[in-house]
Amino acid sequence: MTTTTSHTSEPEGPAERGSPRPARLIQNEATTEIPVHLLFRDDPDPAPVPLKPAVVGRRQGTGEQPRLRRPEPVGPRPVPQVEPGLAERPARVLPGVVGVIAGACGAAGCVAASWWAGALPPLAAEALRLPAYAGAGLGPAQWAAYAGAGALGLFGFGGLARGRTGRAWVLGLFGRYRGTVRGTGLLWVNPLLLRRRVDVRLRHWRSEPMPAADGSGVALRAVVLVVWRVRDTAWALLGVEDHETYLRECVEAALARVPVEMPGGAKGPVDSAADALTRLVAADTAPVGLEVFSVRPVRVEYAAEVAAAMHRRRIAALDAQHRASVLTSVVDSVEDTVTRLTVRGLVELDDYERKALVKDLTVAFCAGRGETGP
Repeated sequence: MTTTTSHTSEPEGPAERGSPRPARLIQNEATTEIPVHLLFRDDPDPAPVPLKPAVVGRRQGTGEQPRLRRPEPVGPRPVPQVEPGLAERPARVLPGVVGVIAGACGAAGCVAASWWAGALPPLAAEALRLPAYAGAGLGPAQWAAYAGAGALGLFGFGGLARGRTGRAWVLGLFGRYRGTVRGTGLLWVNPLLLRRRVDVRLRHWRSEPMPAADGSGVALRAVVLVVWRVRDTAWALLGVEDHETYLRECVEAALARVPVEMPGGAKGPVDSAADALTRLVAADTAPVGLEVFSVRPVRVEYAAEVAAAMHRRRIAALDAQHRASVLTSVVDSVEDTVTRLTVRGLVELDDYERKALVKDLTVAFCAGRGETGP
């Protein structure tokens, strides 16, 4: 069964009756001209239309709200490096006996060159049991022997260094990092390298009073105890100008972000503030080779400008707390007394008598506890 649908239209003007009627068009701001008959066309297999990425925006006059694009997540910024690949690595050193032997050989060479040139005193020659020799004089060969033996002696003795437990040497040559020496005992280090000593032991630093604030924004002064040590000597000495000053600035910045409560306060325990301070300072100092184990406030007090007002407020709060505890105790005592009298049948009270008894007992208990009223 076939159904035929005819589309009727209103008669056009007299000028358009003899000419073919154009197809109706749909047109607006956001679309192109589309013939009406194409909207109702039945294609068995329409050809795929390639899609282009749409531009997200707001079309005028449509009332469409613009779509908000989600901001791209911003990750942690990479740590700037003073030198590519800068990290602590062991330096090349030799046992101290090598330097001693080299220095001794250089000294012996200087004595031999003096004996060869005849410049060795007779007493020294006799003490060293050297044969008598008139000497060839100070010629170019003798001066070359002097120079070689002297350089060997200076190079051998000049490179001797004593390594101690808990201390390290950071070596550099012409401004470049050459390694770290953490060994102990007598060592030989190239004397041409610049040595900088750094303490790698576990250290405790007690700060001076620093500005802080509690959860309500009241100004405080806090003294913190920091337990830390140098983990990477290369970053600690070359990554920042002064790692101890950097640590102090990180602690001060953490105190500005973490609220610190007075001892005995009810707003939050001191351990939570210490844990938050430790996490922040450890995260800030890790890129420069410092390892922070604990940042704990050891003394917290009000700042000078608010100390008097907060002291009065604290006394008033303690007094109110004491009054509340006394009143609670009195009310419990009165309730227990009245309940016992009525339950055991000692007295029979109506509402008026009960109220009078409660009033008398309250006054008696308050007077017995020394409560004089506000």
